[in-house]
Amino acid sequence: MLELKNIHWKTPEGEEILKGIDLTVPEGKLTVITGPNGGGKTSLAKIIAGLYEVSEGNIIYNGEDITHMSITDRAKKGIAYAFQQPVRFKGLSVRDLLELANEEKLSEDKLCGMLATVGLCAQEYIDREVDASLSGGESKRIEIATVLNRKDAELLVFDEPEAGIDLWSFSNLISAFESIKKNSNRSLVIISHQERIMEIADYVAVVTDGKINTFGPKEEILPTILSGNRQCSCPCIPLQRRVYDE
Repeated sequence: MLELKNIHWKTPEGEEILKGIDLTVPEGKLTVITGPNGGGKTSLAKIIAGLYEVSEGNIIYNGEDITHMSITDRAKKGIAYAFQQPVRFKGLSVRDLLELANEEKLSEDKLCGMLATVGLCAQEYIDREVDASLSGGESKRIEIATVLNRKDAELLVFDEPEAGIDLWSFSNLISAFESIKKNSNRSLVIISHQERIMEIADYVAVVTDGKINTFGPKEEILPTILSGNRQCSCPCIPLQRRVYDE
């Protein structure tokens, strides 16, 4: 279980972005964090991963205070993070990356299954370098496949996984998230505006102006968000509705 207690974070310039976040991410559940652009969602995801260090507050993971723990040490504890803008690894192939995540050599069939989840053909990609020769969408999908298949990860954090993903791959990604929910006890935290991702969530948290505006079961929160978007013409929560429907 992940607990965020009174989390504050400021930019190096001194602007306060997170202003006292209290949030408990239930174990073995899918929690979606949504809200308007600039509200602090990505900053919160990076706080969880260890990319940013809190200005104030505590982060408790499985009963241990990891507030000042590095991203590497958090990864060893089982926290995996997929960037909104994927990192490039010159000299490292897609096969290398997936095998590092799994800590073992992988068969062609297994590699094929992993990449098919995100809409990529293994024969075309396993020997390609994870560098600038890949498009943004290709890099995104490979990183998502790496995080989804990290053998030792117990908490998976995705920052807008739908960005740069085509319709077919997005449908596969939804299926992958649903499979994790059904067949494992891993916890997922997804930063997203996508209605289809919220529909498969167990819990939804709305972050506005650096604070948790509301949090609860999807069945309670999603109708409120949808109703608010129908009644309000301002972009308070720019929910992307049915963009990827088949």
